[in-house]
Amino acid sequence: MERTTRTTPFRAAEVEAELHALFVRGLDGDGEAYRRFLQRLSGHLRVFVARRLFGWPDEVEDLVQECLLAMHNQRHTYQRDQPLTAWVHAIARYKVIDLLRAKSAREALHDPLDDETAVFAESATEASDARRDVQALLAQLPDRHRLPIVHVKLEGLSVAETAKLTGMSESAVKVGIHRGLKALAAKMRSGGRKA
Repeated sequence: MERTTRTTPFRAAEVEAELHALFVRGLDGDGEAYRRFLQRLSGHLRVFVARRLFGWPDEVEDLVQECLLAMHNQRHTYQRDQPLTAWVHAIARYKVIDLLRAKSAREALHDPLDDETAVFAESATEASDARRDVQALLAQLPDRHRLPIVHVKLEGLSVAETAKLTGMSESAVKVGIHRGLKALAAKMRSGGRKA
């Protein structure tokens, strides 16, 4: 694999001549030349984009592909007497700018976590409060509704396992869950007061 170093003026002229020749032949219908152009251009673009996205190496390959697609779609706008690499770099710069704008907009939506422990402590407190509230609501249900909900919905047992454990039939377990959840929903709507 060829090491990438800063391109000398002589090397830049060589790259320009090679890419230009392949691209023009591709525009004239030479599919193999166009394929070779895209392959050579990919390496050139990868270096160009990587220098500008130093902090985001994961974005480089996606952006290279976006650039190649944009160049393919805009190939009819290229003027053959103009330097090809200038045209290519202009399209690539626009794509880099678009990516940076999009990242900036997304980052603006995120709130920094200044005190992570407070966030997690609040979450643990809320979970504890929710468990206590659910238990208080369940305690208001008769066993034939409460036990099926606890065993199936909270503990993850099957209907058959719950039936064996409680001595209820499987259909009674299913009915108990249905009626119990309906009763819980009514209690929650009424603020947890006894129905």
